[in-house]
Amino acid sequence: MRTWLCVSGQRVEIVLPFLGKCRPDSGRCCQTCTPMSWDGFYSKHLLSLGFRDISRVTEKDTRFRGWLVRRVCGLLTVCSWRIPADTPGDLPARICRSRRWEQAEGLSGVTSPPRSTPRPVASHLVAGARDPGIAPVERDARDDPRASTSSIPPQGADAAPAHGPPGDDGWEQRWKEKILELLGDIQAPLSLLMLRICHWALLKLLSRLFLSVQLHRGQLEMVLRAASTVRTRRSRLGPRPAPRALSPTPPLQPRVPLVFLSTHKSQLDGPLLSFVLFSQGLGVPRVTVGAQGCSPRLRSLLRRLGGIFLPAGMEQARGAPEDALPGAVLAAYMEEVLRSRQPLLIFLEEPPVPLHLSASARHWLALVQGAVRASAVPDVLLVPVGIGYDVVPGGSHPEAARGAQPLGIGACLWAALRALRRNLGCVRVDFAQPFSLQEFMAKSQGRHAGKAEELLLLLPSILGTWPRQLDAGNTNIWAPGSTKATSLETPEEMLVTNLGLHSLSDSVSCSAVMSVGITSALLLHKYREGVFLSRLMRDFAWLLEEILLRQRDVGFSGQLRALVQHSLILLRARLSLYHLSPLGDVLVVPKASAETWMELGRHSAAILPIFASEAVGACAIRALLAELLPFLEPTPQASSIIFSQAELHRKTLELLRLLPPNVLGLRPCQPLDCRSEDIVDKLVLCGLLEPEEPQSEHWVCDTAPRASRRRQAWPTMDFSDSDSDSEDGAPPCRCFKLGEPQRSPHLLLFLCRLLSPVLGTYAGAVAFLEQTRWPQPEAACVEELLQFLAKEGSELPTRSLALSSLQTFKEMGVLEEVGGPPGPLLHLTQPFRSSANRERLAAFIQQFIQR
Repeated sequence: MRTWLCVSGQRVEIVLPFLGKCRPDSGRCCQTCTPMSWDGFYSKHLLSLGFRDISRVTEKDTRFRGWLVRRVCGLLTVCSWRIPADTPGDLPARICRSRRWEQAEGLSGVTSPPRSTPRPVASHLVAGARDPGIAPVERDARDDPRASTSSIPPQGADAAPAHGPPGDDGWEQRWKEKILELLGDIQAPLSLLMLRICHWALLKLLSRLFLSVQLHRGQLEMVLRAASTVRTRRSRLGPRPAPRALSPTPPLQPRVPLVFLSTHKSQLDGPLLSFVLFSQGLGVPRVTVGAQGCSPRLRSLLRRLGGIFLPAGMEQARGAPEDALPGAVLAAYMEEVLRSRQPLLIFLEEPPVPLHLSASARHWLALVQGAVRASAVPDVLLVPVGIGYDVVPGGSHPEAARGAQPLGIGACLWAALRALRRNLGCVRVDFAQPFSLQEFMAKSQGRHAGKAEELLLLLPSILGTWPRQLDAGNTNIWAPGSTKATSLETPEEMLVTNLGLHSLSDSVSCSAVMSVGITSALLLHKYREGVFLSRLMRDFAWLLEEILLRQRDVGFSGQLRALVQHSLILLRARLSLYHLSPLGDVLVVPKASAETWMELGRHSAAILPIFASEAVGACAIRALLAELLPFLEPTPQASSIIFSQAELHRKTLELLRLLPPNVLGLRPCQPLDCRSEDIVDKLVLCGLLEPEEPQSEHWVCDTAPRASRRRQAWPTMDFSDSDSDSEDGAPPCRCFKLGEPQRSPHLLLFLCRLLSPVLGTYAGAVAFLEQTRWPQPEAACVEELLQFLAKEGSELPTRSLALSSLQTFKEMGVLEEVGGPPGPLLHLTQPFRSSANRERLAAFIQQFIQR
């Protein structure tokens, strides 16, 4: 929004056109990992279809009209929603006929017959496989998955006999009971009556909790297209043939399941997304339930509403022999869910640990990937989902849910009643562009070795055992323990991790930024001492425009003053407002307390992924200034200092190697060298760096030897005249000086402070290394680290950052994980048992922190 002075002298506020029907082009899939999916189901006209509030139902949403219809339109609308697909009625029989038991029967805890005896499975188990009772479900004939029985073994020479030999009836019964018990623990048949009653109650609850629940019509149309058809791939691994002049459109292959991969900010996310998909004609999704403990009654209710659970103990004991049978049942069930084309919803993170791929998400993604590898389905379309709240329900105490008693139905009802007493603002649900899992798997083969090589370059540079230069051609560098963390993962597990982090980044990038997040970021990182409302409004408009210019969408529209006042009302409990009558303005002062900074930090967390590249570059500039200024007398102005591109590239790479991509919200597929060059480009575009022609052979901030400058980040861009080329014909090094954007003063400090909470946690983790006793389990180490950070007054410590810091230390070689009888234990490696090396590591991190 900008202010113009018209002829009459009045100040007129103009709303930027981005906040109308034309939205930024966000949520596109990755061109590197899924190039063939880039043009799928997407069209420019989808951006102009507008929004709808799905929590507001009128008589126009029903087939009837009249006074009585207006009173009960919500109930009529919910009753008219169709359920296009459900698990097959013979699901237990299909799972009992699965071939996966051949590998699991000896490890399941059920005694199997001698190997000379044929294993009785098919008809004897099928006869009683309908014991649990399958509720009737409405179907469309064209969507009936039971017409395809390719996964069922043929009844013939290759099939198991109908009856086992005498004396094996007890073994058959125990085997069947064990399988059905595990299946009942995973899922239950859907209850139509309970589904409609709960979704009607949820419709009433959402209309009272939020001012609106916004859904983009264009994104919904894109997902509906993906749910109906998908283009057939010509080749999985081969090159794409050249297009012909009049080539026909590729055939359409129906019946490809959709898997929604969502961020997880609140316990309300599951019911909310289930309601969104059900109400928009996508069916009742099967929703994965994570590590949150539930009472038996709540588990039973959630299973009848579409919830699916991991069998007990699978998260704690990965790959143990006793989990062979539960894993086989779960894998067979997942294949049947995907084959029946039910929508599947997987949450990639846990609410207390944002931007961190959860253990349960890894399990579910591995099952989906395994179903595609086993050709149970030809392909799977993955749809990243982002949720944006003004105020996250239950977000005031996210850590309270960990280690608490199992969640029950009464606790859920009490939490809903408490939420009704608070103004939560608006919520926005966004769908990113669907992409093919088959294509992602084919493109991601062999793309996991680069991270280990990058880590080999970081630790010797910190300890001073390797020259501070960019010699990427030599990878034979010693770094203690740097490959221990990655060597424990198989290629399949690494692919699952890569898929999860990639999808998590896509979900974060498609999430809309809310007005409360913008206001919180300004108050936390720019105006902790207070700010006038007029100044806050100008900076709000500036930050909004910067967000839109970076192709990120926002979840609001309207006049500037109304937007800022709306966000201040929602933050009223953490602010002090003073009306100054002589000035005609309002002074906004955040309350100086740890609770205030924690809440503002949670609200503003969505801002860091948008400016992550610029923030890394700003911290690199800050580190270069910290190295240079102590040696200059008198201290010059920062704008007069010239930086060489080699030094900027070196410092940026060091920080990128330290911070994992998921903490910054970046995709893990981009090489660090390319990302470093892209960061310098963005710093030039935003005005923080200005190209400068060097005056001599060496420059003020260039401390690297000239022989080490082999890379030229911008070979096609020449900021100097041809006369400045060196006599030996070597290309000149690019130079830059600090600039000050006119519309955004103090931009450098603002960007540095965006990363201060992350770097502050890493610095606190270094100090924690000498305070604790080693070895100890990782879970206990995380808890002690959080207590240590809170005691030391660290800025905005979170469980996610604590986990990330320990994981980075393991990958660098600061910590190593060694197995033992009680389980894996973290040990401090030999180089960092020395206080001098710990001080070097702390100094390396401190150079990037802006206090």
